[in-house]
Amino acid sequence: MNDTSHRHDPAPDSACADVAPRLATIRARIDAAASAAGRAAGSVELVAVSKFHPLGAVEAALQAGQRLFGENRVQEARSKFTPALREAWPQARLHIIGALQTNKALDAVRIADMIESLDRPALADAVARAADRAGRLPDLLLQINTGSEPQKAGALPEEADAFITLCRTRFGASVRGLMCIPPEGTDPMPHFTLLADMARAHGLPVVSMGMSGDFEQAIAAGATHVRVGSAIFGARPAADPAAPTPLRDESRPG
Repeated sequence: MNDTSHRHDPAPDSACADVAPRLATIRARIDAAASAAGRAAGSVELVAVSKFHPLGAVEAALQAGQRLFGENRVQEARSKFTPALREAWPQARLHIIGALQTNKALDAVRIADMIESLDRPALADAVARAADRAGRLPDLLLQINTGSEPQKAGALPEEADAFITLCRTRFGASVRGLMCIPPEGTDPMPHFTLLADMARAHGLPVVSMGMSGDFEQAIAAGATHVRVGSAIFGARPAADPAAPTPLRDESRPG
């Protein structure tokens, strides 16, 4: 099916109507930041973080030309990125960007094009078992806890080299790069620089960092992927109160 056609119309509400112009603004800012950093056009990919936003918002973004999306929760991602949507939009790609529990690894491996939050050896074990069972392995990013925050997941900086080596030995070329979420309320640049330097030292091409409030700084530091949520989709709706609280909030994609 032609990727420009879709059997469903986006929801007509005003929030969805605002998605296309917001996307255009973010893309222009990404291009300007890349140019200011002396980087080639198209060297930075936009991950549109659709967490908690309705399917209509995703469809509005697809209609506006966006193809790469990030979701925190596997169950929510599965409800939006259905086989029907994938058939209608075959170039759409899904990244799982939030905390991933080991018991959700199989579902994540089945639906994701990339898991950005591989953050510990136990999860690596679960992903390996899931890949064997599913017969597929998505691309992987390793999360580094650049701020050594006790409440946040990810390999600590002093443990990162060993974790990267372990995962590359286990998963080979499927380990594409690194991801981080700098501490809130601090200058993110040292964290962005640290992550980019780690990726470069290990020959990893993908560096996912930067969100709505700091993605231009991340691009200056070498980000290849930026994760932007509320600047595209508007204020995030409240989570379903019946839903379980994730282990980590992919906070500030807004």
